Amino acid sequence: MLVERMRSHTSTIFAEMSALALRTGAINLGQGFPDTDGPLSLLADAAANITGGVNQYPPGLGVASLRTAVAEHQKRFHGLDVDPEHVLITTGATEAIAGAILGLCEAGDEVVLFEPYYDSYSATIALAGAVQRPVALRPPTFGFDPDELRAAFSSRTKVVLVNTPHNPTGAVFTAEQLTQIGELAAEFGAVVVSDEVYEHMVFSDDSGGARHVPMASLPGMAERTLTISSAGKTFSVTGWKVGWVHGPPELVAAVRAAKQFLTYVSGAPFQPAIATALGLPDSFYSGLASSLQGKRDLLSDGLRAAGFTVYPSAGTYFVVTDVAPLGIPDGAAFCWRLPELVGVAAVPVSVFCADPELGRTLVRFAFCKRDEVLTEAVSRLAGLKAAVA
Repeated sequence: MLVERMRSHTSTIFAEMSALALRTGAINLGQGFPDTDGPLSLLADAAANITGGVNQYPPGLGVASLRTAVAEHQKRFHGLDVDPEHVLITTGATEAIAGAILGLCEAGDEVVLFEPYYDSYSATIALAGAVQRPVALRPPTFGFDPDELRAAFSSRTKVVLVNTPHNPTGAVFTAEQLTQIGELAAEFGAVVVSDEVYEHMVFSDDSGGARHVPMASLPGMAERTLTISSAGKTFSVTGWKVGWVHGPPELVAAVRAAKQFLTYVSGAPFQPAIATALGLPDSFYSGLASSLQGKRDLLSDGLRAAGFTVYPSAGTYFVVTDVAPLGIPDGAAFCWRLPELVGVAAVPVSVFCADPELGRTLVRFAFCKRDEVLTEAVSRLAGLKAAVA
């Protein structure tokens, strides 16, 4: 019999909508995975490792070359001084998050997080028997109210879970916002777990001058922050599930204590390949953001033409829309109908909220697809008004 705390987490919206897209032949703009492979050099390195015998358990902390490459990456792009000995390789960022919550939280401890949120956050908090204290991010900018943020903290706050650039909204937290979060974390003695997997997906034309600011780069935050990222999003290898976490040794040790009894280790042939890929030239990283920016614009323009309200996306590869202008009162019900209506799949934002009313009419689309796929999706969405009339 399933325990009570996990009964609302028996399935993920991504699996459900992807299955629906497959069943109906719809274009899947719901689940956030690219439809192209990563750099050829990365794939060739991994293949060579497999045929070369790199197929057994890697070291518990992860392959040394990858831990060093992560540290060098953090210095190169963010100016952070990271000791490779304080880097832990995980089975994707999802496991790093789970390890952090399970390793740091006792039953009844509180976790401050921002809603809408990636669905594994809520599930992991439930696994730990902890209590979530959500802070609302509201359109059009998906910023938070500082008073609501402060009200979410208490003497039981153990962790603050931050995600920037933010999934699902596409918001990029500013240095001022992150400073507010960090000051409250310090005041209440909390650890910040910072999920930064979309760190290289920030768009240059954002009118607010968006840029990725690592939480650990802010004054006084390195000693209380666990920074998490992964290879899946940056290198379009989401199925490899190789992530990492770094921070103060005592915090990383807490993550490792839980992580080693989740997967123990994984990704032996992939880890050294990713270590090499992290050293790719700046043009690779800037090209990634530039390409996604064009895809964002292609899809966003099509969604507006189809009658959606489209909110700005400053980062990630997601765009959030409002279906209310189409006369649709429920985004979740709409997403279940959309594949049959026009042959496109998306995900409702309400499933990422503790308060479903917060995202009742909001729908997320992923634009990490080939241009021809996005163009076909836009063509199909053009018939939506007639389909729902």
